[in-house]
Amino acid sequence: MARLKARLVSLLMTLMALVALAPAQTYTPKAGETVLKLVIAERGNIFVTLYTKEAPKTTARLLELVKSGFYAGQRFHKVVRTPRPFIAQVGDPNSIKLAPDDPLLGSTGTGIRIPYEETHHTHDEGAVSLATLGTDKDSGDCQFFFVLGAAHFLDGHYTVFGKVVAGLDVMRALQRGDHVQTATILKG
Repeated sequence: MARLKARLVSLLMTLMALVALAPAQTYTPKAGETVLKLVIAERGNIFVTLYTKEAPKTTARLLELVKSGFYAGQRFHKVVRTPRPFIAQVGDPNSIKLAPDDPLLGSTGTGIRIPYEETHHTHDEGAVSLATLGTDKDSGDCQFFFVLGAAHFLDGHYTVFGKVVAGLDVMRALQRGDHVQTATILKG
């Protein structure tokens, strides 16, 4: 009986330690802050503070898409980790129905063009930027990417419209094919 009790106590202590080390799954926005919350299936939550003042056109479009449910069910279609951590991209509406390795992924959007907005934020780990078509920095639409490792060569070419404020561990673990269960907006 004593041995069983000791095992139960040990198990309970282990569970408590795991809970304490678990990634943060919540975030409370500060006053005036607008935050995008993405629930990534089987991974967890990513919270992105949006630069609504510095990138008003980009963030207004993103808010519109989130409110319409546009990102729900979409898959991360582009995750580049070599030669170093680089980006994880989502926002192609075809990612819901096409296989994660389909070469057409990343080529579609909604047909809206959002011009480049200079925010003076850089492409450090956790930055979130609007994807574009090739080198036309005024061709943003609905696809965006998370910066997995500093990528300053992107500065000045893509609108940095937010930064991950919680869930960096979830962002770092993203894989091609992971999907967004829900996308919601939180306001402080």
